[in-house]
Amino acid sequence: MQVLVERSALLKATSHAQGVVERRNTIPILSNLLIETAESGLSLKATDLDIEIIESLPAQVAREGAVTVSAHMLHEIVRKLPDGAEVSLVADGDGSLTVSAGRSRFALQTLPKEDFPVMASSEFDCTFQANAATVRRLFDKAKFAISTEETRYYLNGVYFHVAEANGAKTMRAVATDGHRLAQIEAPLPEGAAGMADVIVPRKTVGELRKLLEVDSDAVEISVSETKIRFSNQGVTLTSKVIDGSFPDYSRVIPANNTMKLELDADRFANAVDRVATVSSERTRAVKMSLDADRLVLSVNSPDSGSATEELEVAYSADPIEIGFNSKYLIEIAQQIDDQNAIFLFSDPGSPTLVREGEDASAIYVVMPMRV
Repeated sequence: MQVLVERSALLKATSHAQGVVERRNTIPILSNLLIETAESGLSLKATDLDIEIIESLPAQVAREGAVTVSAHMLHEIVRKLPDGAEVSLVADGDGSLTVSAGRSRFALQTLPKEDFPVMASSEFDCTFQANAATVRRLFDKAKFAISTEETRYYLNGVYFHVAEANGAKTMRAVATDGHRLAQIEAPLPEGAAGMADVIVPRKTVGELRKLLEVDSDAVEISVSETKIRFSNQGVTLTSKVIDGSFPDYSRVIPANNTMKLELDADRFANAVDRVATVSSERTRAVKMSLDADRLVLSVNSPDSGSATEELEVAYSADPIEIGFNSKYLIEIAQQIDDQNAIFLFSDPGSPTLVREGEDASAIYVVMPMRV
């Protein structure tokens, strides 16, 4: 194999690939990236057996071939090369790949391409086009609530499914860890009505975000009972989905919370962050005390001391004192774009509903705690 490729294109591709590859592997070939010549120039493939990413990029092919090489090593080399460099990749079948640019030259160990694993092919039941910015919003706003508790593996991802809201079908993403919940929805794209309900793993959600960072109009999504595939601008990300049943999340979304608080989300997040400085590392508890148009945030830690901060807010319901994990409040407030946050309370022991202004397409639920 002998090819010449532009450094920025190769860097983008190796960046996507090395995110999929696990740094520590008991199977050496899984640390490698498969580089093959293709019609468009080069094809790069990486997998961890659960996720596979394939990216095509333009290159000048002098001699066809294929080789596997350490994904992290190649990425680091390309990253450190100067902008605008032309990168030469040459493999002569002697067990090494020569990477050169200008006066820099590297000889990297390779493994046979025949050893590179192939993800089992899958028939996708449903394929449709969706707006890339919409898909990014669905997963971005939901991912903070993904559980990290491995025993409840069915919560270790985003539940991506077709739902019904106000008599119309929508595309919805939901994540919860039992303490907070995020539910984001968007109009259902044409052709998506038959999509299977799937739980997209946390790692896949993170890699998808990188895939959709570039400006593009559409992403092609294919879904089956066991896999999901996203294709966007020459990059295809295929992932197994979590084999489990997502709980009936609708039961924890309060419908009758009437005590309404409206406030500036940024100012609120910053104030919570400040008072939480003295909270205990274990509980991170902060108390919200509300009366007429006034919110007092307070923390009282036996070990560290105390802190209070007062905010002007819009609130006209009965006075209430309610405690929350400060981390959860900050993360929810950070999801809110260019609008005030609306909190809807029932009582100090019941779930609180949070909305982005009057926009009902994104709602959050947070459980209170004793303070």
